Amino acid sequence: MDERIARDAQEFGVYARTGGWTFALKVARSVRPGGQAAGETPKVSAKRFGELAGCSAERVMRFYKAWDAAADDGLVPQFEALEPGAEVELPDADVWLSYYVSRNSATSVRGTAITAAAEAEGIRPTKALEVAENPTALRAAILADPSTAQAARAALLDRIKEDPALQTELARDIARTDVLKKAVAQEAKAADRIGFVRQIAEQGELKTPAGQKLQAPAELRQEAERHLSLLDELDDGEEAGAWTTEAYGTVKDLAAQAVEQAVEGDPELRVQERRSKFYSSLEKATKVFEELTLDDADDIYEDDMVQRLEELQRSIGACIAALRKASDGPQ
Repeated sequence: MDERIARDAQEFGVYARTGGWTFALKVARSVRPGGQAAGETPKVSAKRFGELAGCSAERVMRFYKAWDAAADDGLVPQFEALEPGAEVELPDADVWLSYYVSRNSATSVRGTAITAAAEAEGIRPTKALEVAENPTALRAAILADPSTAQAARAALLDRIKEDPALQTELARDIARTDVLKKAVAQEAKAADRIGFVRQIAEQGELKTPAGQKLQAPAELRQEAERHLSLLDELDDGEEAGAWTTEAYGTVKDLAAQAVEQAVEGDPELRVQERRSKFYSSLEKATKVFEELTLDDADDIYEDDMVQRLEELQRSIGACIAALRKASDGPQ
């Protein structure tokens, strides 16, 4: 066996078992701790070690900090207990990523937040930091992979609840995108329809055209509950549009019939409905008439206008006479 191959295999085996701890040990036993003067130890500074290794001092310090954190947890000896060339038993390789952060961004406010979120999700912070530093790669994954797009959508929905600025930005994007604006309008309409069916099923309440509240018949509530159960049983990816339309149409027709029957069967309620309808029509007519402007009557005058107003005046007079006669009661 070639000695060079054997040496490579042995070093590979050591690294496979210990991972980054192998290199962290080299830093820990060769780089002097902060505050220790050069004359007190044969160890060198992180800058000098990096120059000898052909890498940056920042990279050296990332290994240094990983060892320091592990030492605080009692996994490895403190720096002061290590001399150049010392050998110690190293933790398993899978523990390394719990202490080592390969990016400078992890020490920033943004990096700290990403690290905390990654730990809360039960994933390695290095993965989350890598994604955050490569937005183009994230975009490519979202565009190419439906499951990644779904994960991104779920994450945005969670974040939007506590991010007013993002809420505004997304709302603005939707309003400016015709396809999204149309889709939102359709979903809002569907949600309103489902809400109508759910309100009848759960609260059993109907409203007359005049706004009077009525109790829904038991048969109507049962029908609404049946349609809701069908909607609830649909899979997440299954189209609910046709089911929603059918549920809304059926329940709405039955509700209208129930209201009509209730009004016709209750003389007092029927009078209230007629009174409310009259007031509503009167309010609309008054508003329309008040909006008429006759400042420039000379310019807009037509004989037909006067005739129609005279007819309206006669109708109003007849209406007033009928109301006064009703107020006087039977003669």
